[in-house]
Amino acid sequence: MADRVPLDFDPPVRKLRALLLGIDDAELLGPTPCPDWSVAALLDHLIGLSYAFTQAARKRTDSAGTDGPPPAPSAQHLTRHWRSRLPGLLEELATAWKDPAAWTGTSQAGGVTMPAATLGVVAMNELIMHSWDLARATGQEYFADPRTLEVLIEFLSQSPAEGTSGLFSPPVPTESATTLLDQALTLAGRDPAWRHPPRRRTRPAA
Repeated sequence: MADRVPLDFDPPVRKLRALLLGIDDAELLGPTPCPDWSVAALLDHLIGLSYAFTQAARKRTDSAGTDGPPPAPSAQHLTRHWRSRLPGLLEELATAWKDPAAWTGTSQAGGVTMPAATLGVVAMNELIMHSWDLARATGQEYFADPRTLEVLIEFLSQSPAEGTSGLFSPPVPTESATTLLDQALTLAGRDPAWRHPPRRRTRPAA
């Protein structure tokens, strides 16, 4: 089919939108698999990357978020309306990458210029990895399409062993990466065994 594109963003976007519904306000300041990032900071990052990669798909390389490195994610910067804003941005992201033209030529995100097809894979990697981060941080389950994971594994396997500054962390060596998702996670610098630290239970007043 002439309108086919390499990767379908609809399934991971639907999954991430479902994860957002499972987040309690009390979890916003909790830790995530991303060092030094709280759940709120991770959500702030997801808002920024969703917008930036949407603009990249549309070849709007002079838009904010595409022409330079993004600001550091911050819980303080997270909009109060993230529950309505982020789902809308994710839908725009999925729609933008449905256009075959998004995958042609070159484009730019975060101040980095590269082939648009490669940028689309980077966008998918960001979406899936941070969805997993969010799921683990909030005690939810996460699954991804094996076909998409195979593309990410091939892509991440070509990254330098020391990682790529601003894009990928160094791979995490582990012998427990038995699933495709675990393999992709370790190549992206994550530990599949990461779990949210146990919450302290408050004893009832005497």
